[in-house]
Amino acid sequence: MYALTNCVIYTTESILVDHAVIIENELVKSIIPINELPSDNRCIDLNGNNLTPGFIDLQLNGCGGVMFNGAETQQTLLTMQAANLKSGTTSYLPTFITDCDERMKKALDVVREYMQITDNEVLGLHLEGPYINLVKKGIHRAEFIREPNTEMIDLICANADIISQITLAPEMTPDNVIAQLSNAGIVVSLGHSNGTYQQATNAIKHGASCATHLFNAMSSITGREPGIVGAVYDNNIYAGIIVDGFHVDYVNVRLSKKIMGDKLILVTDATAPAGADIERFSNQFDFVGTTVYYKDGKCFGEDGTLGGSAVTMIESIQQCVKFVGIPLDEAIRMATLYPAKAISVNHKLGSIHSGKIANLAIFNNDYQVTGTVVNGIYTHHHSR
Repeated sequence: MYALTNCVIYTTESILVDHAVIIENELVKSIIPINELPSDNRCIDLNGNNLTPGFIDLQLNGCGGVMFNGAETQQTLLTMQAANLKSGTTSYLPTFITDCDERMKKALDVVREYMQITDNEVLGLHLEGPYINLVKKGIHRAEFIREPNTEMIDLICANADIISQITLAPEMTPDNVIAQLSNAGIVVSLGHSNGTYQQATNAIKHGASCATHLFNAMSSITGREPGIVGAVYDNNIYAGIIVDGFHVDYVNVRLSKKIMGDKLILVTDATAPAGADIERFSNQFDFVGTTVYYKDGKCFGEDGTLGGSAVTMIESIQQCVKFVGIPLDEAIRMATLYPAKAISVNHKLGSIHSGKIANLAIFNNDYQVTGTVVNGIYTHHHSR
């Protein structure tokens, strides 16, 4: 048992000073005023830094120099987790983009094995595709895009304890398939779609509850057709948004926040360069057989199509505060409480609360992560 002291605590419900967070085993035991702390309690002094729930990233293709697609191994997930911790992300959904059935099954097996060994790090698999629209494929490879078949959908549903989220295009997916996935407990997320407002709204009626990287690879609002974006705004569902300055204009982030409130979630959609040692990292990487180039913080294919991001979660929070005008405590909730609610893990993660898992992030006022706690174990990070 130990206490985290000398910090500004963002519980997601309140902002506390002159308090200590008591950690016992893997749980938050209590939050108490500092003057009630027993003198013999072991303390870790956080030097006045911010203490928040650990960030939860629901869309992460890769980071730390590796990609999950093409390297579906325990080592890849370990490397991603280690890179995540440097930027305050303690839990994530490894994201597997459009590929063949065999690779999808392999990704599923690897994630299952990892989750059986370690709790509260990998929270499940995010299948981004393959049941998407060719017109909005982005960096996804055309030859793997296909219609859902019964056998594979049954397999995905049978593994709903591991598959947390699936991104699909509503216009390419029958209503009964969306309902089947949703009823199995998988978060059905609308994305890589050229669907109409009506098609998206219909999918939401059948159980879709989220949208993937809002504005990117989806039909947007025009005068006569509200598109997927309009359906998201109008139906009060969750949506992830990439706040890296490239994917979505900061004004659109601000407008979305105003309309969506607690349903807007920060995701990185990160790829290999995020959290990698950039000096040692080459300026290109492979994404399911497509070469993606990295330059000045931007990831793009041969034709200029954005190929994921290189942003980290702490940078996303900083940019929300600095460029979007979102208060820090709310930007923190967008990276913690709201994603936890979106995938229904908020009973154990996403806030600092007695009885919840002690997955925490510590960062200074320059947005440098100085420490993390995962399953109650504290690690100090040397600021860059």
